[in-house]
Amino acid sequence: MAERTNQSTSSDGKGRGTSKPEIKSPTKSTTKPPAKSKAKPKAKPKAKSDAPPALTAATADKYQLYQWSVQSPDNDVAWFARVYKRRRGQQALHLREDFCGTGVLAATWVARGPQYTADGYDIDPEPIDWGLDHNVDPLGDDGERVHFYLDDARARSQPRRKPDIRAALNFSYWIFQERTELLDYFRKAYRDLNADGLFVLDTYGGPEAYHELEEAREIEQGFTYVWEQASYQPVTGNYRTYIHFRFPDGSEMKRAFRYNWRLWTLPELCDLLTEAGFSQVETYWEGTAENGTDGNGVYRRSPKGENCLAWVTYVMAWK
Repeated sequence: MAERTNQSTSSDGKGRGTSKPEIKSPTKSTTKPPAKSKAKPKAKPKAKSDAPPALTAATADKYQLYQWSVQSPDNDVAWFARVYKRRRGQQALHLREDFCGTGVLAATWVARGPQYTADGYDIDPEPIDWGLDHNVDPLGDDGERVHFYLDDARARSQPRRKPDIRAALNFSYWIFQERTELLDYFRKAYRDLNADGLFVLDTYGGPEAYHELEEAREIEQGFTYVWEQASYQPVTGNYRTYIHFRFPDGSEMKRAFRYNWRLWTLPELCDLLTEAGFSQVETYWEGTAENGTDGNGVYRRSPKGENCLAWVTYVMAWK
């Protein structure tokens, strides 16, 4: 199992993996199995059912629901590696995941092969514990190449191996609501990368981003993901949002994830990254599927973007 390294934990809430809120990890049962009876009764035939038990608010795991609903680590790591190799002419081998939470991106990166290593940084121990159990332990010996650090996302990499790729996804860096704070984070990310390093962010915008609304999406594992934009303050940019999960039996995990962010605009982010020292800042936009409305999962570089009502795009900053 990968070791969780306990570095200095921030007490001011800055740098926290806010896309993975504080909840208790599931505890492992220590109950012994019943003793076997000498007289073995005739087993009753089992009911035929290929479907897993239906999820409910009482039985579902919040972190697992989040990973099913929001994250696509297989696609992300493959695409990041491909873009890096195309630009630099060599493989990226070491990944750092900021605000890592359960560390699924780091674990997926390491699963690519024995030459890959990854670090994850987050100040909340609970999602890290969950990630060790559910994302790293299944890797077996390969999990030894994943290291989690209980530390602020602005901390220097420990040990001193500079990442080829550093990622801060799911808008987690929006926790920095002051310009000076975000610029400080970007500058430290720049200095911490290797000479050919890549810093990857994702961001969200469009006219609908500023509206108070709820958007529901059915998830194939058998539940409904609900994104709520609860409030936006035009003067400060303060942005409060929630994630809820609803289930077929009518139960609901209300406000399973809570966020207190600043809604940064894309030009602001690009300007700050340039000011932090990055030589090139590029945005990658998703194409449109054949139905004319949905995304097709293919991201291409664009200097202008597309004025959709709501969009999510990747920002790639090169050292």
